[in-house]
Amino acid sequence: MHRIGWNGLSQERIVLILAAVLFAAAAVSLPGFLAPDNLIAIVRSVSVLGILAFGMAIVIIGRGIDLSMVAIMAMSVAWYLQMINGGIGGGSAFAFALAGVITIGLLNGVLVAYADVPAIFVTLATGSFVFGYVRSQLITQDAVAVPPGHWVELFGGVRYFDIPVEVFIFAALAILTSLFLRYTKWGHYVYFAGDNPLAARNLGMPVRPMLVLRYVLSALIAFVAGLLTAASLHSINTRVVNSTLLYDIVLVAVIGGIGLSGGRGGVRNVLVGAALIGILLNAMTIIDIPTLYQNLIKAAILLSAIVMDGIINPRDEQTAQQGDI
Repeated sequence: MHRIGWNGLSQERIVLILAAVLFAAAAVSLPGFLAPDNLIAIVRSVSVLGILAFGMAIVIIGRGIDLSMVAIMAMSVAWYLQMINGGIGGGSAFAFALAGVITIGLLNGVLVAYADVPAIFVTLATGSFVFGYVRSQLITQDAVAVPPGHWVELFGGVRYFDIPVEVFIFAALAILTSLFLRYTKWGHYVYFAGDNPLAARNLGMPVRPMLVLRYVLSALIAFVAGLLTAASLHSINTRVVNSTLLYDIVLVAVIGGIGLSGGRGGVRNVLVGAALIGILLNAMTIIDIPTLYQNLIKAAILLSAIVMDGIINPRDEQTAQQGDI
């Protein structure tokens, strides 16, 4: 579904036009912007961000939010690498980490779906718990390195046509997420429940199990993003939990046109939002704008996107009562 914005344009098209204009302006005014290495760097920089935004989009479309994604991403992979470095077999370590990720996703979903706790509080609490518990009990330092010769390190060096492998993973997950949302029964449930949870429940749709599924998928996608981050950097730094990455994920989803009131948006919205933010961040880096001001600009854009979403998709009484966010 497209949200209608200014002069009959959807927000998706508006942002696409802005991205094209920004790209053209940067190409003309910034030296080296059109260099092949820089263009690949733009796509690579938004790959992990876009993957995380796919998970966030699934949750938001179903009328929720997941503030634990970055904690799950960083801490699960850090624990996995810590176990490998500690001598635990690769298969066992991966199974333990995957089980932990699924457990947190299930916990988020059960508390939201069956205990009726607002998602913003549930995921904020679980994210803080995951970070605190793993950092204090399971790993010994903030940054955990990938063991030399491990498959994660080797995977990070894979290139096809001189393009990093994470770009292809990003494209593959975009296709899979789109297929899930548009062409599967449970994907349709996400839209129906996000648009009108009460009507969906009255029609006999499994709304509560669907809510649980959303948070499990979000957690699994976060785990994939963490593995790709470790593959690219040959380590995972848990301090990313305290960075602006979570806000960047929400920014990509919302600026692209994912409706915070639920039931609207899709993969194309994430791709458009990722394109705009990727071009913007790259241009600001070339100009050498300090990180503090970059964060200020991103915050202003996020606030504008939220205000725009509220105007285009006002929250009705039922949305306010359901109010996951």
